[in-house]
Amino acid sequence: MDGLLSILKALSDKNRLRIFCALLSYEELCACQITEFLQVTGATASRHLSIMVNAGILKNRKDGRWIYFRLNTEDLSLEPVINWVKLKLDGSNQVGKDLKALKQIASIPCEDLCRKQRGGASRPNK
Repeated sequence: MDGLLSILKALSDKNRLRIFCALLSYEELCACQITEFLQVTGATASRHLSIMVNAGILKNRKDGRWIYFRLNTEDLSLEPVINWVKLKLDGSNQVGKDLKALKQIASIPCEDLCRKQRGGASRPNK
């Protein structure tokens, strides 16, 4: 019961539900893409993502300096939740707007998004 409660709590926030819906359409998204999509600070996006990872909804992987997030499709107990959310949000105006915005965001390289989010400052080479 605690696992289900964690999942429901994690999805009870509008921005986290938007992330969830975005990842229904995209196999994975970088943290910078999610930050840009939500139009929040990196710290706020990170907090939302952390809650979802801790609830078992999302998995993440690091690739260089980028962290990518995806739905945890390995947990079969999430399948009914995924299907229920899809059913309830089918045809939602917000989801339509979000997918349109995400299409544009996903076309921008993560390096450029990061630079934009940091106010145009160059990142040091590693």
